[in-house]
Amino acid sequence: MAVELVTVPSGAKIAVADSGGAGVPLVFSHGYMMNHTMFDRQVEHFKSRCRCIAWDARGHGQTQWEGDFNYWDSAKDLLGLLDALGIEKCVHVGMSQGGIVGMRAAMLAPERFYGIVQLSTQAGPVPDSGDDTFERTMDDWVANGADQGKVEFLASFILGPGADHDHWHKAWFGMSKAQVRDATGCLMSIDQLFDRLHEVKVPVATIHGLADIATDYELGLRTPLGVPDPRGVTLIPGGPHAVNITNPKRVNKAIEDFINELAEENPGMEK
Repeated sequence: MAVELVTVPSGAKIAVADSGGAGVPLVFSHGYMMNHTMFDRQVEHFKSRCRCIAWDARGHGQTQWEGDFNYWDSAKDLLGLLDALGIEKCVHVGMSQGGIVGMRAAMLAPERFYGIVQLSTQAGPVPDSGDDTFERTMDDWVANGADQGKVEFLASFILGPGADHDHWHKAWFGMSKAQVRDATGCLMSIDQLFDRLHEVKVPVATIHGLADIATDYELGLRTPLGVPDPRGVTLIPGGPHAVNITNPKRVNKAIEDFINELAEENPGMEK
């Protein structure tokens, strides 16, 4: 899909790929240090049924922005993007930071979502393990740029067997220091919502890989235990953080089952 820039109220110019067409809008929000292309296998699967929209958050991909930001800002960008694209209501799929953004958007404007899919994500910061390797690596990345050691370190957290490591290594080498600085600053400033999960009023489906070392699946499982309307949990054996890339059939099936359930409850949703 071609990428266009859409200006939202924050002033950011959001890079978005929109399949167009009929069907329920299915909006994909990517993870930290990724971009909208991480959902290519999902878009290919769903575009005949849904209007598929994948976008680059601030600090990532082709999106243009100025200044630091947090995930509440990105959630408002998502809502602004829906407005700009003329989308009244959608199903949202958010991977890692994309799920963090989607949860906040659903809290701000629940009427805009039929439901949200929380993919490889959770409701708060990762607990402090006492190991500051990640922070030191990303600080050095911001100061001195990418190198092979840094991109392989990041890949060890995010990617797994079946992912195109060369593609993502190239993407990470191509990111500017400002992108890495602001994306990482946003990640490190995340506020926890574990005690606010009752405010997430929309249906929530959960998908997580059991081999996810970036976000442990047990943290992810706190979401369906805390939201008012959980709609099933899909746990994928051997699935890494980017489980939608490495295990697309399992992930697509779980999303499809969720859409089918929502369609039964919302006549006309797919028209």
